[in-house]
Amino acid sequence: MDVQTGEKATWQLSADETTDQESLASKACDALRLATNWAKNQAQPDGHWVGELRTNVTFTAEWIFVCQSVGLDLTDDAEAYRTYFWSEQNPDGSWGLAPSFRGDVSVTTEAYLALKILEVPPNLPAMRRAREFVLAAGGVSKVRMFTRLFLATFGLFPWDATPQLPAELILLPPQFPINIYALASWTRLTLIPQLIIVHHQPIFALPNGKSAENNFLDELWCDANSKLVPYSPSLWNLWKTDAVEFGFTVLDNVLYQVGGLRRIPLLRRYARRRAVDWILNREKDSGGWGAIAPAIQGSILALTLEGYSVDDPLVRRAIKSMEGFSIRDHIGKRIQVTSSPVWDTVLMTVALSDASISPDDEHVDRSLRWIKDHQLRDKDKGDWQVYNRGLIPGGFSIQDENKWYPDVDDTAIAIIAFVKHDSKSINSKCVADATEWILGMQNLDGGWGAYDSNNNSLYLNKIPFSDTNSLCDPSTADVTGHAIEAFGMLIHNEYVKAELQKRLTTAAERAINFITTIQESMGAWYGRWGSNYIYGTSCVMCGLGHFVQNNRSAQEMVPRAIEWIKSVQNVNGGWGEDFASYEDPKVAGRGVTTPSQSAWALMSLLMYLPPTDEAIQRGISFLVQTQTDKDGQAATWPQKLYTGTGFPLWLYMGYDLYAHYFPVSALGRYAQKMELQKLHRE
Repeated sequence: MDVQTGEKATWQLSADETTDQESLASKACDALRLATNWAKNQAQPDGHWVGELRTNVTFTAEWIFVCQSVGLDLTDDAEAYRTYFWSEQNPDGSWGLAPSFRGDVSVTTEAYLALKILEVPPNLPAMRRAREFVLAAGGVSKVRMFTRLFLATFGLFPWDATPQLPAELILLPPQFPINIYALASWTRLTLIPQLIIVHHQPIFALPNGKSAENNFLDELWCDANSKLVPYSPSLWNLWKTDAVEFGFTVLDNVLYQVGGLRRIPLLRRYARRRAVDWILNREKDSGGWGAIAPAIQGSILALTLEGYSVDDPLVRRAIKSMEGFSIRDHIGKRIQVTSSPVWDTVLMTVALSDASISPDDEHVDRSLRWIKDHQLRDKDKGDWQVYNRGLIPGGFSIQDENKWYPDVDDTAIAIIAFVKHDSKSINSKCVADATEWILGMQNLDGGWGAYDSNNNSLYLNKIPFSDTNSLCDPSTADVTGHAIEAFGMLIHNEYVKAELQKRLTTAAERAINFITTIQESMGAWYGRWGSNYIYGTSCVMCGLGHFVQNNRSAQEMVPRAIEWIKSVQNVNGGWGEDFASYEDPKVAGRGVTTPSQSAWALMSLLMYLPPTDEAIQRGISFLVQTQTDKDGQAATWPQKLYTGTGFPLWLYMGYDLYAHYFPVSALGRYAQKMELQKLHRE
């Protein structure tokens, strides 16, 4: 059905048009063959895929800070680290949040400090340019809170200029409006070690020695004699503008006056022990907490401050985990924020199914076995269980070594991967448990967050510790879109059981109602985990496609989204959107064309329009023409720009394999529809 007219699509073409269409379809199939070969070549022996997860230089800088703090020798890696930092520096001397993105004062300050620790002379031209950038941006006083806390551990920022983070926070029960489980999993994992670090308020040594008023970074201060910089607006301004932030700031001031509750030693000792126990309980065999760098780095510092030796097996495992995140090649050594083997593997498996690879292909069989082996079934692990007692485990996490934090996104795509490969897998225990887990994680508003259910206490973003506006994990359009895409495939599966079908339909209807409330006026949806409106819109549209024939809300939303997607298509036939749209929605859908974002747009259009649609044809032509990274009978798409999102405005990510499996999915779905059109003509 044509969702724009409500009439059955006929796809009638003239003879010349048919020839042109068939020529493009043939080229698309050739590109698919090359891309499929490339994917097979990149597979690991056990069947999984994993690409580098690129971010900015802060995670490398912060690991250097941790090494300096606990006395790990940096000598052997110093040159490789320096090479990496120089490779990422902008012409103006700054370092930014992503390639081709403007400089950031916090990122640049951290890079500058790391380079000084690595014994780079400050009089080098590159260091001078970095200094000039930081000073022009307002100096060290303008850095974000997380940077401020790291600087405080070296005496480069006064501890009195950081928020109060009493360790007693960990004692508040889950029923309280403020407690650690009301925060997002990523916040929780980072905050608990910080409670211990802030309690100790350590001063670690730098190359110039140890001092609570260290001048090692004074050249980056506009006024090095005035470092006690407020971290919150004045109470008077907050009283007039934001009652919630005013309340949190008053509480922070009170805590400061009473020494952050340090003056109750028995209570503080008990809270510290509880915090350490919490950290230890979430440490896995490989030594990582949530398998994310900030949590591991913070836990190393917290445990050593609590008396653990750097040579303790637990700390050594954590150090090994951090080194496991490292990449070393011709552009130097760098640290990833995490790794994404499950995410990469489920999406690559979906792409190969879209490319109509044989169901018996050994690569797909191995990848599905690998995915199945990484389903999380431990009833004793998972913070999500705090508010979901009795829910059967069955989720997947983005990492292969993360046993505590499954997420809805990975789990939904895993279901899609299994069902696309074999429709009968709907009744397998793996898919059944994954489905039940997602059903149980649905929020009251009908949507889904990533890691927790009903984690939507957004007032917590007003606490002084927060300056990223990402302390919570509420429902988002993109995760919800993936969930209803999985549910749509299950609902229309011939092997689905009636009772499950009914429950899935009810959940999907609630989700669609949620999606209705968050569609933007121009017809798009915000992308929380990918850039930005193109990603959010694609996720939702691929989900709504399974319900548009029978759901009036979907029928009303889809035409507006199609119109928007077409309106932002670039002249070269592809699509692109840079991260500026997170700051200004007026530039939504605008940016340099990338293969991954072009594929997202195509995947959304292909759910509703015939493959002969002009926008689809131009998009497919772009993908065919830009598959230029070739190696014999294998090929992929080059993409330097990041299109993944960690925290809007604060953390952007470049998944190396995005430029491959998403174009493969788009080309594969196009080829399938072209084949159906050919059969229709015959």
